[in-house]
Amino acid sequence: MDGEVRINPFLSGNFAPVRSEDDFDLTVEGALPAGLSGTLYRNGPNPQFDPRDGNYHWFVGDGMLHAFTVADGKVSYRNRWVRTNKWTLENAAGRALFGSWGNPMTTDPSVLGVVSDGVANTNIIQHGGHLLALEEAHAPFEMSGPDLATVGAYDLGGKVTAHPKACPLTGELVFFAYADDAMPLSNKISWGIADAEGKLRKRETFEAPYCSMIHDFIVTEHYVVIPVLPLTGSLERAMGGKPVFAWEPEKGGHLAVIPRAQGVAGLRWIDVPAAYVFHVMNAFEQGETIVADVMRYAAAPLFPNADGTKGENAAAYLTRWTIDLAAGTVAEVQLDDTAGEFPRFDERFAGAPYRHGWFVGQSLKPGDFRSNIVAHVDLVDGTRKTWTLPQGDAISEVVFTHAGPDAAEGEGWLTAVIYRGAEDVSEFVVFDARKVEQGPIASAKVPRRVPFGFHGQWVAA
Repeated sequence: MDGEVRINPFLSGNFAPVRSEDDFDLTVEGALPAGLSGTLYRNGPNPQFDPRDGNYHWFVGDGMLHAFTVADGKVSYRNRWVRTNKWTLENAAGRALFGSWGNPMTTDPSVLGVVSDGVANTNIIQHGGHLLALEEAHAPFEMSGPDLATVGAYDLGGKVTAHPKACPLTGELVFFAYADDAMPLSNKISWGIADAEGKLRKRETFEAPYCSMIHDFIVTEHYVVIPVLPLTGSLERAMGGKPVFAWEPEKGGHLAVIPRAQGVAGLRWIDVPAAYVFHVMNAFEQGETIVADVMRYAAAPLFPNADGTKGENAAAYLTRWTIDLAAGTVAEVQLDDTAGEFPRFDERFAGAPYRHGWFVGQSLKPGDFRSNIVAHVDLVDGTRKTWTLPQGDAISEVVFTHAGPDAAEGEGWLTAVIYRGAEDVSEFVVFDARKVEQGPIASAKVPRRVPFGFHGQWVAA
């Protein structure tokens, strides 16, 4: 209707930012497991000020970290923004200065030419004693935990995307990135390795068949596999008024298979059917094959077609890719029929054969990607157990932590944050990881909302 006020969905409901940094001691209901001691860190977009233009997207908000610390049967909560240079300049000015996506047309003239060091709003990991906040196109930010003070940019030779993976055999951190020396929307990709202490040991760059939006990748004992899938970026397309990123399935899918020891010198390409993958659960080797379990979309969700027409609101399903290195082929088998995202597993088995996995699922109307199901899958016997939230509630990614270094695979707990829609508050929850169908065994409510975010990590005390 004429005169109708349109509300940006990423600035309303539980996507809306909170504008305070708080410390709360929470009241625990149920029984916290005696062996659970540490901190659940979560990361997500939370703009410090209202955006300067109408193009604000969830992906570009300032990174805010949330820490739920469990100790001596109690739970405390703290949240802090990551002090990037963007956040610091805007905090001093008392208003937003940068346009959405760095758009110079809506950026304040006082900061034109200032190089942003990112928003650090997507993931948080601990490696080599360093707590790192990550996003797609900038260097990590080191934080101190659990007080969440910003230490500063962390040097891994340049950009690092949001999903580096720690190798349990070597202690190395394996990562990939959009190449630092590349022009915007380039087809160049970097990959690298940091040692167990977090010092950079290798970083190489190669060219892909086209510019692809790549969020996650596959790591096994001997290989790195980077999926180049046809959610493409095009500067030429953008300059013509068409979408910057768009779904182009006719370009096909391609896997860059890189031997970890040999590097780019041993790179080979293997075609995969056109699809899109935001997240990988785990992967391992079986003889001359690599087995990778991924959350596969038939088409990239929430992105348009190359001509600007609306794309398909596809859902992701847990799917097994079997990559035959000898034949150069990929076989696909769907493992579960629950639409879902944010897969997790017992990371002591990273890059190795494993049995237990978890993800959050959706049973809501098409196009509603809020998660309202917790699912545990047994990948050996093919069974699934689930727990569904009450109507109006939504749950974050669930994070697994084992019950001890000698615990059997999957023996431990899941921690997560539930948004309680009727009360407009959030709640820290703990599940028995092997008995998710029983629902939370302990919880602790925050006296306000924790906005929807992306990824989290449990760090033991």
